[in-house]
Amino acid sequence: MNILPPPTSSSSFPPHPNSGPLTPSSVAFTLTHNTISFCSIAPPFTAAGRPKRRPLFVRSASGTANSSAGDLSSFLGSSSEPYSTHNDSELLSLLRNRKTDEAWAKYVQSTHLPGPTCLSRLVSQLSYQSNPESLTRAQSVLTRLRNERQLHRLDANSLGLLAMAAAKSGQTLYAVSVIKSMLRSGYLPHFKAWTAAVANLSAAGDDGPEESIKLFTAITRRVRRFADQSLVAQSRPDTAAFNAVLNACANLGDTERYWKLFDEMSEWDCEADVLTYNVMIKLCARVDRKELIVFVLERIIEKGIKICMTTMHSLVAAYVGFGDLRTAERIVQAMREKRRDLCKVLRECNSQDLKEKKEEEAEEAEDAFEDDEDSVYSARDEVTEEGFEDVFKKLLPNSVDPSDEPPLLPKVFAPDSRIYTTLMKGYMKNGRVADTARMLEAMRRQDDRNSHPDEVSYTTVVSAFVKAGLMDRARQVLAEMARMGVPANRITYNVLLKGYCKQLQIDKAEDLLREMAEDAGIEPDVVSYNIIIDGCILIDDSAGALSFFNEMRTRKIAPTKISYTTLMKAFAMSGQPKLANRVFDEMMRDPRVKVDLIAWNMLVEGYCRLGLIEDAKRVVSRMKENGFYPNVATYGSLANGVSVARKPGEALLLWKEIKERCEVKKREEGDSSEPYPPMLKPDEGLLDMLADICVRAAFFKKALEIIACMEENGIPPNKTKYKKIYVEMHSRMFTSKHASQARIDRRVERKRAAEAFKFWLGLPNSYYGSEWKLGPRED
Repeated sequence: MNILPPPTSSSSFPPHPNSGPLTPSSVAFTLTHNTISFCSIAPPFTAAGRPKRRPLFVRSASGTANSSAGDLSSFLGSSSEPYSTHNDSELLSLLRNRKTDEAWAKYVQSTHLPGPTCLSRLVSQLSYQSNPESLTRAQSVLTRLRNERQLHRLDANSLGLLAMAAAKSGQTLYAVSVIKSMLRSGYLPHFKAWTAAVANLSAAGDDGPEESIKLFTAITRRVRRFADQSLVAQSRPDTAAFNAVLNACANLGDTERYWKLFDEMSEWDCEADVLTYNVMIKLCARVDRKELIVFVLERIIEKGIKICMTTMHSLVAAYVGFGDLRTAERIVQAMREKRRDLCKVLRECNSQDLKEKKEEEAEEAEDAFEDDEDSVYSARDEVTEEGFEDVFKKLLPNSVDPSDEPPLLPKVFAPDSRIYTTLMKGYMKNGRVADTARMLEAMRRQDDRNSHPDEVSYTTVVSAFVKAGLMDRARQVLAEMARMGVPANRITYNVLLKGYCKQLQIDKAEDLLREMAEDAGIEPDVVSYNIIIDGCILIDDSAGALSFFNEMRTRKIAPTKISYTTLMKAFAMSGQPKLANRVFDEMMRDPRVKVDLIAWNMLVEGYCRLGLIEDAKRVVSRMKENGFYPNVATYGSLANGVSVARKPGEALLLWKEIKERCEVKKREEGDSSEPYPPMLKPDEGLLDMLADICVRAAFFKKALEIIACMEENGIPPNKTKYKKIYVEMHSRMFTSKHASQARIDRRVERKRAAEAFKFWLGLPNSYYGSEWKLGPRED
C-alpha cells in the first residue's frame, strides 16, 4: 500500500510530500534549523557588568552596517556573485508605484537576483497585501535567498512584515521561526511583529504558552542591553505585548510569572488596560479563585479604567467555566434589568457560596472519615494560601480590605448575543438541552438586534442536540438557520459530522461532507477530515481512514498532529503496526508538525497489541533518545504486550523501571549530571496488569511489591481475582513428595514468597501453622 510517495524536490530540505508548491511550513523548518547571516544591528552599549557577546554593528543612515570589531564581510559571508543591477531600476520603479503584482512578474521572469533594496521592498509589499497568494510569494523569495545563501540582502523591516503577515494568517510556527532568526542574527523586530507571534503562541495548544513567555523574555532581554533606549524604541513592548504574554501565564495558571510580568509593565512605561484585567479574570478562573473575580471588576472601576463589553463577556464565561450557572444567570438578569450594582450582586453570590461551603464542611465533619477529610481540606487550603495568596494580595490589594459599599458600574451594559450564547454553552455542557433551545427562542424575541442569535448561538444548540444523540433535531436547526438567513459555518458542519461518526453513521457523515462543500460552499478543513477519519476507526475501517487522509492532502490541506496520530491509531487498532510506523516516520519528517508523546505511545501500542514486545522496546528506546520519557500509557501498552507475548520475564524488567520512576527524588542542588526522568504515578490499570502477570507466572515476591505500590497510591487491589488465579493455577505448587533435597533447597525463597502471598490472600499458609491442602471449591 503506497501511503507516502517519495519527495521529488532537490532542495536541502524537501517540501512535504503531496503538498504541492512550496509551503510556508517548510521554510519555517529551515529557518529554525539553519544558521542564517543578516546585516546585524546589535546594542552599541552593554548593560553594566555584561560582556559583549558578539562584534558590535551600528546601522548607518545609508542603510549599511559599520563594524566596530573586525571586517563586516567576514560576518556576512562573501558571495562570488556581486549584486546585480540588471533591471533593478525597472523593478524598483514598479515597486515605488505600488504595482506589486507586476513587480512580482518581473522578479519571476528575471534570471538575475535583484539587489537588497528591491528584494526587501518586494517582500515587504507582498507581506503587506495580507492574502495567502502574496504571502506564499514572499515566502518563496525567502526560500530562494536561503538556498543561495543571500539572506543578508533582506532588511529588518521586510522580515518583520513577513513575520507579522504569517502570524495574522495563522502560520504561527513560521512567524516565530522568522522572529527567532532575526534575533540570532542581531536584528530586533518591530514590536507589532513580535507581539503578533507572542499572542498566537499564548493561545496555542501544547507548549505554546511556554514558548510565548520564552519569546517575550528573549526579546525584552535584548532590548534591555541598549543604554540608549531611543535606538530601540520600535522594539520595546507595549501594553498589547504584555497582555499577550500575560494571557500565556493565565492559560498556564502561573500566578508567580503573571505577577512578575505585571510588575514589569511600569518599567516599560506601560499601563494596564481593561484587557489586562480581563486576562486577570481568566487567571482567577484557571487557579480556582472564584471569590476574587468580583475584586477584579472593582479594581477596574477604582482605577478609572473604561470598562468594555468584553469584560462582561469574561465575567459570564468565567462563571460558566466554574459550572456556576446560578451566578452567571444573575449577572445576565442584572444586565437585563439595567442595573449598575453588579459588584454588589457578585458579593452576594460569594457570601451565598461561602455559606453553602460551610454547611457542606459541617456535614462532612459528621462523617465517619472526619479526620481524613479534614487532612485533605487542610492540605488543599495550605497549598492555596502559600501558592496564591501573596500574589493576589499584590495584584488585587482591594481584596485584602474591601470597601464597605461595592462600587457601581460607570454605565449600564445590556446583554448581547455573545453573553446569551455563553450562558447557552453552560446549559449545553450540563446536559440541559431544553434550556438551551428555550434560550435560543428567547433570543429571537428580543427587541435589540444585538441580542438576536447568530451562527455561534445556533451552533451551540446544534451541539446540545448532537451531544444528546438527537441528530434529526440537530439537522432541523441547520435547516432553520437557512430559513432565518443565518449562514452555517464550518464549525456547525463539523459538530454534525462528529455526531454522525459518534453514532457510527459514516455514510451520512460522508454525504454531509460533500453537501458542506458543494451546497453550502464551505470547504472542509483539517478538523473535518480528522473527525471522519476517527469515525472510520470506530467501525474498524482503516482503508477508509487512509482514503480520507489522502483526500485531505490532495485538497492541499496540511495534516495536523491529530491527523497523523488518528491515522496511526487506525492502523494500530487493525493490527498493522508497520503501516502505523510509516505514518509516524512521515510525521517526523513533516516540519509543520511537532511529534508528541501521544504519537510515540500510539506506535508502541500498535506493536504491543500483537505481542511484538521487542519492536515496542526499540520504539521506546527511540522515544528516550528524542527526549521523551514513557508515561503511564506507555507502560500500560508494554504490560499488555508482555501479557499477549506470554513473556513474564519482561514484566520483571518493566516493573523494575516503573519502580525506579516511582521512587525518583528531586535532584540535589548543584547536581549537574543528566536530568532524572519525571516522577511516575502509576494508575490502577497498569499495576493490576503487572500484578496479574506476576501472579500467573508465580513471581509472588514481585506481585507483593506491586500490591504494596497499589496500596501506597490508594488503589484497592483486586484480591478476589488474584485468589482465583492462585487457586486455579498454583494450588498444587510445592506439594510434590518426590522432589530432591537440592530442588527443595532451591525453592526455599520462592516458597516463602508463595506463603506470604497466600497469607495476604487469606488462604491457609505456614504462618497459620496449618498445612495447605487442596479441597473442593465452595461455590
